Amino acid sequence: MSLGKKTVRDADLAGKRVLVRCDFNVPLEGATITDDRRITEAMPTILYLLEQGASVILASHLGRPKGITPEFSLAPVAARLSELLGRNVPLLSDCVGPEVEAAVAALQPGDVVLLENVRFHPEEEQNDPAFAASLAKLADLYVNDAFGTAHRAHASTEGVAHILPGYAGFLIEKEIRFLGEAVVNPDRPFVAILGGAKVKDKIAVIDSLLPKVDRLIIGGGMAFTFLKAKGYEIGASLLDATNLEYAAALLRDHADKILLPVDVVIASELSETAATQVVVADAIPAGMIGADIGPATIREFSAVIEAAQTVVWNGPMGVFEMAPFAAGTREVAAAIARCAGTTIVGGGDSAAAVEEFGFADQVSHVSTGGGASLEFLEGKALPGIAALRD
Repeated sequence: MSLGKKTVRDADLAGKRVLVRCDFNVPLEGATITDDRRITEAMPTILYLLEQGASVILASHLGRPKGITPEFSLAPVAARLSELLGRNVPLLSDCVGPEVEAAVAALQPGDVVLLENVRFHPEEEQNDPAFAASLAKLADLYVNDAFGTAHRAHASTEGVAHILPGYAGFLIEKEIRFLGEAVVNPDRPFVAILGGAKVKDKIAVIDSLLPKVDRLIIGGGMAFTFLKAKGYEIGASLLDATNLEYAAALLRDHADKILLPVDVVIASELSETAATQVVVADAIPAGMIGADIGPATIREFSAVIEAAQTVVWNGPMGVFEMAPFAAGTREVAAAIARCAGTTIVGGGDSAAAVEEFGFADQVSHVSTGGGASLEFLEGKALPGIAALRD
């Protein structure tokens, strides 16, 4: 699947001021960035623009601030960008207004600045036309390289592209290439792995992928709704009761494709010190919680994954943030790393898991967009990409 949009390669950049929407929504502990992947993934586009003689105005959000909130300042991002680029990247005091306009007007070709958090203004998420116009006023061209927010129609992700000529950056191009090829023209066997808490969050992606995949592996909390639909006892495990009939219908119509856990790790509580045991998946005792896939399931899932030519993974296999329930997610990540085919990890918790367990550099592509990659796999148009030039 081609992007179908003009990229930065198609733009006349020399001497132009370019507003670049990045996704610098990085995890922080205090003022320390704990994972800078979203910053490093933006570097190819930034460097290309600078090499072509543009002056670069970077924009992003961070967190969910309510108005101006110092803890959500992009100052740590400016510091990391300065390190990566080997030059000072000034953080402007705001993202719109006369002071920002004056600072941007003074930029020379090859200069780069970072605007302060666009979500300090509620108009950003409202996609307010006047706010979008204020952002557009800063530049001659617009580049969207923020795949992680491309599914949001906000002022800096969608509104600006209706005012300035809009182009895709290299990260968006890469995301669409990997995710699009996986969905439209996969090498086979094509295996999708879906986890996470609730069936309802994955219905659209299941419906989109099931006709295309050779095997669909289901783990995580959502697996227990499917096990219940088979008539199994699931104890106090997570149940999406409103989608039991949906799960039963899928199992009836696609039993040859769907792979469910055959054993599970259970505990009476979800905690770092929980005592666990492994039971077969059809007999979880009353009051016990299924919190991870068991060793037999790990072996079965891993064999299918390693034999695949295309793998897409979205959603953990258990409560991997807690050590007693981490093995399933860790071992699925390891199996994906061993797979010789094209392997794609679809952002969010799955991306966090491959990073945490040290497998990120052994995967073909780790998406920077959790919600965006999920919506793309569902077959939805992403507003931030749709608004760019065809």
